[in-house]
Formats: sequence, C-alpha cells, structure tokens
Amino acid sequence: MKVAITGANGEIGGIIAPALAREHDVRLAVWELPGTRQPAEFSEPGLDLHRLDIRDASKVSAFVRGADAVVHLAGEREMTASWARLRGPNIDGTFNVFDACREHSVGKIVFASSSHVTGGYNLADQEGLSGSETVRPDSLYGVTKVFGEALGRYLSDFHDISVICLRIGWVLPVPHGDWAMRMWLSPRDLCGLVSSALSAQVRYGVYYGISNNAARLWDLGPAIKDLGYLPVDDSARSAREPGLDPPAPADLPGP
Repeated sequence: MKVAITGANGEIGGIIAPALAREHDVRLAVWELPGTRQPAEFSEPGLDLHRLDIRDASKVSAFVRGADAVVHLAGEREMTASWARLRGPNIDGTFNVFDACREHSVGKIVFASSSHVTGGYNLADQEGLSGSETVRPDSLYGVTKVFGEALGRYLSDFHDISVICLRIGWVLPVPHGDWAMRMWLSPRDLCGLVSSALSAQVRYGVYYGISNNAARLWDLGPAIKDLGYLPVDDSARSAREPGLDPPAPADLPGP
C-alpha cells in the first residue's frame, strides 16, 4: 500500500513512520514546528522525505496524489495554544489534507485525533468511554480535533472515503504515575494500532487507542472488534520494570 504520512517528524510520526515503512511504500511529510523532530533524525535509508506546510493547499495536493491511504498527524499539538496558532495547521491544514484525499480519490484517511475531544467530562464520567458519546472538548485544541472528526464523517458519508479517527492515549516509553497507567499507549502498540487502522474494512469510526492496561480509562472493545487491534503491552507490567514502582491510587488526579 502507498501510504502518505503528514507530520512524520513529530513525536507520534517519529515512532510509526519507520515501522510503517517496513510494511508499506511510505511517503513522509515533515514540518518544522516547535518541538518536532528534525528530518535528519530519520536514520533509515530510502525514506521518501518531503518538506510540507499543510497550510499550502496546492503543495498538500501534490504530496497526496497517488497515495492509497493518508495518515494525518501534522498540526499544532499544544493543548493551551491560542486560536491564532491552532487555526492554520489544525483547521485549514486538516481541511487541505482531507480535501486533497477527496480530490485524488484516496481510499483511506487515518486521523490522529485526541482524548481532549472528551476531556471536558470529569474523571468518573470518562470511565469506559468508547467513542460513541457526545463530544465535550476541554480546550480549543480539543475543538480542532472535533472538527477533524466531523470533517471525516462528511467525507465518509458523501465521498466514498474510509476515515478512521484515533483518539490516541499517552504515548510514553514507560508509564509514570497512575494517570499515565490508565491512559498509556506503548510505542509498540501505537504502531499496531495505526497498522490495524490502515488494514481495517471500516467506512468510518472513532476509536480510543491505549495499551492493554489492567487499569484502563477508556473502552478498547470497539478498536479490538472493528479494527482487529491486538494490544500486547500493559502499563502495570511495564511499571514494574527495575526502578519503576507501580503508583499509588492516591496519585490519580481528581475530576
């Protein structure tokens, strides 16, 4: 499969891009926003790298042309960012990427959404969220992710594109603290989640992405059932590695 990945030099992209390159013919778009990886950090030979500002619709169109699927990761990721910072990459940029997929009849979009779409629920009400609940964003950043999910719904319904929105959990090498224990998505499971989304026969869906944690905040059932996602890591086991003690329940933040 020919897979185009935006934001390939971000935190998530830096993990999944080399992994997907072992399974697919990948084309990577990198964008030098503050806090992103620099392109030189991709050390694997043969990666097809492009510099791309997703706010430029014509360049996005050229980048997407010929792809079978697009994994859209690029954007402003700071939760407290102002609307002025968010609007260009997270609204206009996301529209440009999705519209280029429509223009070039790309069959699938995997969109990196966020748990901030439902971060406005208090902690007790977040227990067992599955992706079907009414959105309740906790920030303007969360609002931009709601936009992406809604735009994906529209494209799925009216333009014959499969769109899978992943509300990605807390990606860390190892979890630290009880909040992370419940939201943790290991780098290995992150790669498995995105790979599953690319191969799944789903027209549209919103899924929470975390590891197979014994204590988990959200419902993994839909991702397991619909996408064939098979998480293998558990935050409780990983936190018990030498020098990492399981956190006490008192460490859990309140609503």
